[in-house]
Amino acid sequence: MNQISNCPICKNPTFTPFLTCKDYTVSNENFTIVNCTKCSFKFTNPTPNFDVLGNYYKSEDYISHSNTSKGLISKLYKTVRNYTLKNKLKLVEKHVSRGTLLDYGCGTGMFLNVCKQNGWKVCGMEPDAGASKIATEMGLNVFSDKNRVNTYTNHSKFNVITLWHVLEHVTDLNETLTFFKENLDNNGVLILALPNYKSYDANYYKEHWAAYDVPRHLYHFDVNTIQNLLKLYGFSLVESLPMKFDSFYVSMLSEKYKTGKINYFKAFLTGLQSNLKAKSANDYSSTVYVFKNIK
Repeated sequence: MNQISNCPICKNPTFTPFLTCKDYTVSNENFTIVNCTKCSFKFTNPTPNFDVLGNYYKSEDYISHSNTSKGLISKLYKTVRNYTLKNKLKLVEKHVSRGTLLDYGCGTGMFLNVCKQNGWKVCGMEPDAGASKIATEMGLNVFSDKNRVNTYTNHSKFNVITLWHVLEHVTDLNETLTFFKENLDNNGVLILALPNYKSYDANYYKEHWAAYDVPRHLYHFDVNTIQNLLKLYGFSLVESLPMKFDSFYVSMLSEKYKTGKINYFKAFLTGLQSNLKAKSANDYSSTVYVFKNIK
């Protein structure tokens, strides 16, 4: 196991236990999420060694790495994804009308493909071989690591870098954020979608909340911790927006984890209640943060 000895944000060496959660997707092992006693950042600790962490993604239930339509949850996920792809593009073009875009952790390349079809020059980074194969078969330029991205672009900078539920997965957090800083234009835009453990559905389901997703989710953010982290690398928060569909999808999975079966009606009501109780984007099940690269 890989033991983190210092908080990734403030470097404080002392933590307290926050929750113990089970990996319901692959291993059924239990993992602990800890709370930094100084800045309150929450992260999974310890985690599986990085050379075996990939084994915890090997499941057809891990939908972002496959195009499976097995089961109602997968079908609903894909239906909503097709709708939200266009909204993601609208958000990007609200801040940058056109240019170069890197989708970091692009999965099967669905968002990249929409951007390409709308005139963007795009490439993706995706370490999962199965997911990247699906993306490259669509004619997309997708690479397995940051160095190969730099080789492809000849170190030219991007106007936009996006991560749709990806930053919580990266094992080399500091190196990755440094890469973003070095490879975004001045005033370039970094867009992050992240689960929010302060949402109503997170508090309702507690250790069964599907978006904790241990051990694949290494970090667990709220608006304060993501701002504090990105500020260290020269990024300033421009706006935050809710991802309202996520509360329903996460509640369906959480019901399954909590009870062993899905009560779709109850999951719908919990997801709806989560959205209704949210007073700002930072109270929703998932939030999109738009950061600008400042000098």
